Amino acid sequence: MPIDPVQAVAAEPRTAEIAWGHRDVQLYHLGIGAGVPATDPRELRYTLESRLQVLPSFATVAGAGTATAGGLALPGIDVDLAHVLHGGQRIEVHRPIPVAGRARTTAKVAAVHDKTKAAVVVLRTEAADADGPLWTSDAQVFVRGEGGFGGERGPSGRLPDPAREPDRTVDRPVREDQALLYRLSGDWNPLHADPEFAALAGFDRPILHGLCSYGMTLKAVVDTLLGGDASRVTRYAARFAGVAFPGETLRVRMWQEPRRVRAAVSAPERAEAPVLADTVIDHS
Repeated sequence: MPIDPVQAVAAEPRTAEIAWGHRDVQLYHLGIGAGVPATDPRELRYTLESRLQVLPSFATVAGAGTATAGGLALPGIDVDLAHVLHGGQRIEVHRPIPVAGRARTTAKVAAVHDKTKAAVVVLRTEAADADGPLWTSDAQVFVRGEGGFGGERGPSGRLPDPAREPDRTVDRPVREDQALLYRLSGDWNPLHADPEFAALAGFDRPILHGLCSYGMTLKAVVDTLLGGDASRVTRYAARFAGVAFPGETLRVRMWQEPRRVRAAVSAPERAEAPVLADTVIDHS
């Protein structure tokens, strides 16, 4: 079997040294739609090096996102990438991510769940610098056709939306070139750029990266409910419930709770088709 759950979980973690600077942070922020309007002081905190802060979702691309790819190469994991789907993402930040830094990442398979028709591999990456832990990132990766091995199903993670109207709803446009710009941060999957490759995957045009929608949503919440202060975010989790396309709109509905924001994201151009679900942002 291409996935050996026991071997995968028991395998020694992969370690790597990563580094980033203000240009990496600025490019990532531009890739998730920051900088419009270009001279707006609220946007300059994402684009101007003298005022720069770092959204915690930058952790997904720090070091060009090498940790997830490395996790899929661990012992016990031998899968066809055409059968792999990024199902969800969780990030816990232990302190604000610096604008420039170096860190050691440790990647391992934290769990393998049996969903009968698919396996869910939880890839955990921990990053630390000279001052201690920076972030912990869990990527939930669905591998179609690899379930049915008799393992635990794992937690469902499904969270129904609150039974009331959202406290805030904002629309965030996805530029036509959004995926082309976002992929410069390290995700070179042609699904997001090549129409012929997208057609082979069953789409009539390239789709937006799920992690781009993930970053755009966090920025919308930070700007709308957290006073634009990215350092207030302590944990961010979401499930990729559907796709978004360049040129569409992300509609972000938000519900405020004590020290937490719940969110749901849809595409209004396609009858509110879901994009992100089970979305939770914990904050100080």
